[in-house]
Amino acid sequence: MMSEEFIKRCPECGSTNLFVNKEKGEIICRNCGLVIEEQMIDPGQEWREFEDDTSSRRRAGAPMTYTQYDQGLGTDIGRKTDINKLTGKTRNKFFRLRKWQYRISTAIERNLKLALAELKRVASILKLPKSVEEEAARIYTLAVQRGLVRGRSMESVVAGALYAACRRHEVPRTLDELSEASNIEKKEVGRTYRFITRELNMKILPSNPADYIARFASALRLNPETQSHAIEILEEAQKKELTSGRGPTGIAAAALYVAALLHGEKRTQREVADVAGVTEVTIRNRYKELLEQLNLEEQIKKLKKRGRSKLKEIQQ
Repeated sequence: MMSEEFIKRCPECGSTNLFVNKEKGEIICRNCGLVIEEQMIDPGQEWREFEDDTSSRRRAGAPMTYTQYDQGLGTDIGRKTDINKLTGKTRNKFFRLRKWQYRISTAIERNLKLALAELKRVASILKLPKSVEEEAARIYTLAVQRGLVRGRSMESVVAGALYAACRRHEVPRTLDELSEASNIEKKEVGRTYRFITRELNMKILPSNPADYIARFASALRLNPETQSHAIEILEEAQKKELTSGRGPTGIAAAALYVAALLHGEKRTQREVADVAGVTEVTIRNRYKELLEQLNLEEQIKKLKKRGRSKLKEIQQ
């Protein structure tokens, strides 16, 4: 097929007075009326609107997404408002087709309809970004297609998929937060998460404790200097392999607790433990390890001495 760029003159009369009709896809000679080219492909943008609102000029429909059970490619047989505009047998026919469209669906589609609604609910509670929600929906869809949901509650698999997506996108969310948002026990969420990642051959790196520092510091209302110092403490701890084999939230909370003490922002171990979702014993153990291995005991002692001297001056 020839394009208009290569057609310089009419092959019949040799005229260069040509007319390009883009609506019909034709090139016509104005002198002799010869149709030189027809059924041409329009390389321009395709502006089409399939709904009643013609004011919005969208190029195409919505993109594919795993957050919908049919990935956004399905077609519903009319809405009630559209069908009500019809009359007589035609309206009854479309109502009947619409009813059968809902009835004739696979078990996977029915499961996805319910599960993805639950996934959106939990994701909104945890304020997760769209990328994490999309990844979690993809993981859950794969789990359903491979029959991994059988014998397990839908809510636990949704929570496990969301936790796996958070770990993949390095969005810091703890198992306690997933458990609270989904009303599933923490152990069940962790068990389902491990099962899904193993069966789907997902390689997920361990959580970085530094990812939790910003959230914990914001909740405790600590200064940016304290937050930066906590990250430096974690980097030193990672060099000495103090973070391996330990929970990322516990070590992050302990580093933040130490940094807060060094910068004169006193927070109790109870406050830090509540924000991090760990016990005071965990904070205390990680705190002692950091002091001993990073030689921070002398600095803490000097600060305590300064505090005592200031108290004496105030009392006098």
